[in-house]
Amino acid sequence: MFTTKIGAKMKRIESLLLAGLLCSSGVWANPRQTAAEAANLALLPGFKAELVYTVPNDTLGSWVAITTAPGGGLFVSDQFDAGLFHVMPAALGDARAETVVTPVPAGISSAQGLFWAFGGLYVHVNHKQKSGLYKLTDTDGNGDLDAVARLQKIEGGGEHGPHAIIYTEDQQALYINAGNATSLPGLSGSRAPANWTEGHILPRIWDAKGPSKSGPAPGGWVCKVAPDGKSWEVFASGFRNEYDIALNAQGELFSYDADSESDMGSPWYRPTRVCHVVSGAEFGWRNGAGKWPVYYEDSLPPVVDIGPGSPTGIVFGTQAKFPAKYQRALFILDWTYGTIYAIHLRPSGASYTAEKEEFLSGAPLPVTDAVIGADGALYFTTGGRKIQSSLYRVYYAGDASTAPSENQKPKAALQARAQRRRLEAFHGKKHPGAIRAAWPYLGHQDRFLRFAARIAIESQPLGAWRDKALNESDPQTAALALIALARQGGPPIQNDLLKAIGRFDLAGTGETAALGLLRAYVLSFERMGRPGPEAAEKIIAQVEPCLPAGNENLNAELLRILVYLDAPGVVEKGLALIAEARPPVLPDWADLVSRNDVYGGTVQKMLDAPPPTQKINYALMLGTVRYGWSMEQREAYFTFFNEAAKRNGGKGYNNYLANIRDGALTNCSEAERLALAPITGQDLEPLPEFEITAPKGADAPWTHESAMAAVERRGLQGRSFKNGRNGFHAVGCIACHSFDGAGGPIGPDLSSVASKFPIPDLLEAIIDPSKVISDQYASSIVTLKDGTVIQGIVDGNPEDKENGQLKIHTPTPYAEPVPVKMTDVKTIEESKTSQMPPGLANFLNEDELLDLLAYLISRGNPEAPVFK
Repeated sequence: MFTTKIGAKMKRIESLLLAGLLCSSGVWANPRQTAAEAANLALLPGFKAELVYTVPNDTLGSWVAITTAPGGGLFVSDQFDAGLFHVMPAALGDARAETVVTPVPAGISSAQGLFWAFGGLYVHVNHKQKSGLYKLTDTDGNGDLDAVARLQKIEGGGEHGPHAIIYTEDQQALYINAGNATSLPGLSGSRAPANWTEGHILPRIWDAKGPSKSGPAPGGWVCKVAPDGKSWEVFASGFRNEYDIALNAQGELFSYDADSESDMGSPWYRPTRVCHVVSGAEFGWRNGAGKWPVYYEDSLPPVVDIGPGSPTGIVFGTQAKFPAKYQRALFILDWTYGTIYAIHLRPSGASYTAEKEEFLSGAPLPVTDAVIGADGALYFTTGGRKIQSSLYRVYYAGDASTAPSENQKPKAALQARAQRRRLEAFHGKKHPGAIRAAWPYLGHQDRFLRFAARIAIESQPLGAWRDKALNESDPQTAALALIALARQGGPPIQNDLLKAIGRFDLAGTGETAALGLLRAYVLSFERMGRPGPEAAEKIIAQVEPCLPAGNENLNAELLRILVYLDAPGVVEKGLALIAEARPPVLPDWADLVSRNDVYGGTVQKMLDAPPPTQKINYALMLGTVRYGWSMEQREAYFTFFNEAAKRNGGKGYNNYLANIRDGALTNCSEAERLALAPITGQDLEPLPEFEITAPKGADAPWTHESAMAAVERRGLQGRSFKNGRNGFHAVGCIACHSFDGAGGPIGPDLSSVASKFPIPDLLEAIIDPSKVISDQYASSIVTLKDGTVIQGIVDGNPEDKENGQLKIHTPTPYAEPVPVKMTDVKTIEESKTSQMPPGLANFLNEDELLDLLAYLISRGNPEAPVFK
């Protein structure tokens, strides 16, 4: 029925077009286009790509979500207010066929999740107070989706807001996800106990001076939702910003989670990562330096780390007319790099391992979302942040067979996954057989089975398994059981819990078990409180002889506990770790370096001068120790920061060092601070190693039209690298924006603009910065009760809010954030003005502006083609 009605709707639209009514009324000028070969894309052998539709930006917006529609079409959505649209792609292989785009008349937009199911179109709107789950239906039978019902309001919006919608494995419900700036709606349940905490015992460094909009645990989440939208159950949590989710042919759920590129070089940096999203999963995203290490037993590891980037849509090739290898692949989209990767999964126990392969790339190619069409092609959109949007498709034209691939059926993996699912059946449910069934798997060598077993245990009444946990003799089983007890017990059982952990010889157990037992200590301290002096003395006696352990992960957890308990001699041991820590093993990001692409320059600098990541971790912990220092030790400790600052990392690297150092200084006496001033007075932000000269300035204010005319007349070949670099520093871009591994943290990192922004959009961002403002960098107008008005980015640091204050990052270059007491605030209103001052381009003459553009699209590479 819907297919017929869509066809009728298209005929009506066609008749209106022929009459000139839609064009004259300003709907859009070109709803029909033929497909053309996409010659600007790098593809694997045998694959071809077509540009199916170039989106009229001023009328149809910038597309960020796509899903299949009944009858072989597609639904797409603009990121902002242009609306939803039905797309009937031109038939594959027919050069004369046209793509036809028609509006969905429901009066709804800003979707970052679309999905047709249960007789209607589900729309996950991401738009401030309008955010929520909606369902569109055809009420009068004319083929139009004209009725809109909001099934659930969602508190959250923006780029880390509500995202994707897909079927569950049995197609009886929906999986829905959101990023870490989105609150959970009212819940009917949770697959894992919902008593989330930050999981730390030492003071945490928040995002390095830059504004933070990340909330506390549980971070980004995935929920299982009933078709009517009334029942929401948390399925997994602990993401930063997983834009999309997808099921493979075996019904296993996956996501592609975001990194924080400013953290590069720090011990808590987590690359973009593909995660196997199992029942009750926790992936440990926390703000700033609080991100959980991958070895924490109360979290799960990624399937594969990808590297720096900006994850958007993902889709499995299950229904694609591709060779078998690519039917089984997970295709993940990276907006920053303009790249689509094929992730090749290999069953491994109850989960998977994986390898990445670059499937497709282009520049600029800001990929946003993808889907497999009814014709077996991979369709993907580009756009976002109001930049030029297009619809592409990739199809296979090679010689290999594209017959449907059979599922991989390795016996051991099938058995392990089946066992994991049997354990997951107990998640969030009380069952008399759960403890007996799950307990043997707490000590299993397969981490996903251990995790599933622990959540099953934690879902049962505490009294039914408390004594069993306290008396468990196997170290690995005990570690998981005691972690569960620390998470679900309360202060009355802390002494018994600490005694149970204290029974084990940490040095005599395996690394995994020892790390689990140490994690049980940390969780007991965080959730139940600091132990008394007698208990603390016993813990120190157990832990202290194990340090150093010859293993950096164990050293970190041993030091953490000794610092927390104020153990005698911890300063000496901590400084020894800083002195002796081995150089870090850096990730294999050779593809980034070889292309000098986006963050390639930063990665190369890190390879040339590796940051002392593990030493920074030790320094962070040791900096919280107030007493027990000699002056010689203080000098050695603070000298470390000056040496570390000579190394390289992301845009937050030096700010993190400064924040750790400044925090440690608060634990020094006034006399010590004065004596240390020659060491601690050094600026940790490196100065440029070249002279900066004043620009000559424009003869008249630049407009977008005049700047584009200059580009078209003069071109961007044979430009000056030195002149472009000088302009970037001279007009103050470097104060707020990071580029090629250096710069300020207030604005977005500009290292990736060449992969995302065509020249017209890049010029518009420079000349009219307030036209499009990413919510990650949107500012507010804060009016105080005394009439003072402050404009800037309001930091979302939860700890500051708990302490009754805000921090406002003003547009003033290099300025410290302005602290404001929340009791002094009258109103906080959204600002329509960018933090970036208008008119900066007017400091540049024509050559200087063109050289700056060339410098930006070169990604800081003096050998780039624009300088030839």
